[in-house]
Amino acid sequence: QVQLVESGGGSVQAGGSLRLSCAASGYTRKRNFMGWFRQAPEKAREAVATIYTDLYGTVGIPQYADSVKGRFSISQDNAKNTVSLQMNSLKPDATAMYYCAAGAAYSGSWFPNEKSFTYWGQGTQVTVSP
Repeated sequence: QVQLVESGGGSVQAGGSLRLSCAASGYTRKRNFMGWFRQAPEKAREAVATIYTDLYGTVGIPQYADSVKGRFSISQDNAKNTVSLQMNSLKPDATAMYYCAAGAAYSGSWFPNEKSFTYWGQGTQVTVSP
């Protein structure tokens, strides 16, 4: 059974940083994407960052939403079976519930949307104050 458990959310002032982590269990990373999504109140869930691992375990080039490029960074730790999201220069519009997602196969896009992902964590809240 696949389980994704997020941690690292919290409150921070604008300009600050947070690091989110997602511990995956029962999950095969190869030939699949892992990613981070977020959902702000009364808004649709949106992709923040995704990362792909091929059949040989090689990690592809991470992909990011335009709104976070240059400030957020997604990474994997194969030894610990975790995927992390480093968020720098946070803005108030980053306030949202952040979700770890996994299980999306490549189907033409290197930045798959939420419908492509099979497994989801419970989410961790990020609040950025002005």
